[in-house]
Amino acid sequence: MFGSVSRFLILVGLLLIFFGLALQFFPKIPFFRLPGDIVIQRKNFVFYFPIVTVLILSLIFSILLNIFSRR
Repeated sequence: MFGSVSRFLILVGLLLIFFGLALQFFPKIPFFRLPGDIVIQRKNFVFYFPIVTVLILSLIFSILLNIFSRR
C-alpha cells in the first residue's frame, strides 16, 4: 500500500518542480495567465492569484487520477 502512495507523492513532486521551472524560465507562457486569473498591480507590488489555472489543473488531475485508479 505504501509503495503506491510514495510513487504518487514522488510524481506530484516532480510535476510541481516541472511547473515551477516552467514558470521561472518561461514567464510569458499564456497557459499560466488565463482569463479569470486575478492580477493586482500597484507601484511596487504585484499580486497574482491563478484561480482559473488552478481549477483547470485540478480538473485535469482529477480526470487522470480517476482513469488510473480504475485498474
